[in-house]
Amino acid sequence: MKELILIHGRSQQGKDSKALKRAWIEAWGRGLAAAGLSLPIPEERIRFPYYGDTLRDLLEGISEADAAKIIVRGAQEDDIAAGLLLALLNEYIAACGIGEDEIRRNLPPAAGPVVVERGPQNWRWVHAVLRTIDQRVPGSGVLIGLLTSDVSLYLRNTNVRGAINGGVLEAFDRPLDKVVVAHSLGTIVAYLLLRQVGSEAGWRVPALITLGSPLGIKAIRGRLGGVRHPDCVGRWFNARDPRDVVALYSLDERNFGVVPAIENKTDVHNRSSNRHGIEGYLEDPVIASRIHGALVG
Repeated sequence: MKELILIHGRSQQGKDSKALKRAWIEAWGRGLAAAGLSLPIPEERIRFPYYGDTLRDLLEGISEADAAKIIVRGAQEDDIAAGLLLALLNEYIAACGIGEDEIRRNLPPAAGPVVVERGPQNWRWVHAVLRTIDQRVPGSGVLIGLLTSDVSLYLRNTNVRGAINGGVLEAFDRPLDKVVVAHSLGTIVAYLLLRQVGSEAGWRVPALITLGSPLGIKAIRGRLGGVRHPDCVGRWFNARDPRDVVALYSLDERNFGVVPAIENKTDVHNRSSNRHGIEGYLEDPVIASRIHGALVG
């Protein structure tokens, strides 16, 4: 007997854990229907560990768009966050083929002489890069700001990491084989827990399915303390929309080389406005079928 564990990324505003779980299941159901399949297990065997309050509380009630601006500005005073932000932006510039002229066209007006210094200390440069990326896929600049905050907090703040890990670990309390589906920041949480805790705890995970994952980004990958296939995991399937800026790279040999290799699907057409939403991934019939197959196989 198997159960399904769903590990979310940044919480969706205005929804509680039950509503979020329902949204995941309904989106998966639409993907299954498109593939001619139906829900293979009762909902009692679908676990949805919710850690959204930990991240939501950090925003103190402000919108995610405003939070992203504050986070990016805050990186000016935080050397660790600044280093991550600079590394992320440089990767996006290279991966998206963004030229200096394009960045200059998006610079906010300057009160004095124009000096375009590359780095988080230069807010005008950061703003111009994010605006340029936003022009490619609307909403992407906000995602990058939030990604910087989420990853920085999770990897270096023991209280935040402990709260998130503690909530997710509760979903692994039953002695059943577990199919794990993780999205966004949740893929980092899932990967580290499976790698660090899974074998010792005796977890059996025949399939790990990661969606919209930032694990392949060098600036993030280099902060994970090494890269290897979790011993407790059987097959690993990863899917991304090529327009999803959070999932900048596939988890292939070049960007996340592990043995056995991860199978990648790189042609997802995520219908969400920023191409990163979980519903847009779960509605994909191939992804939905993979989850189904892992549970019934």
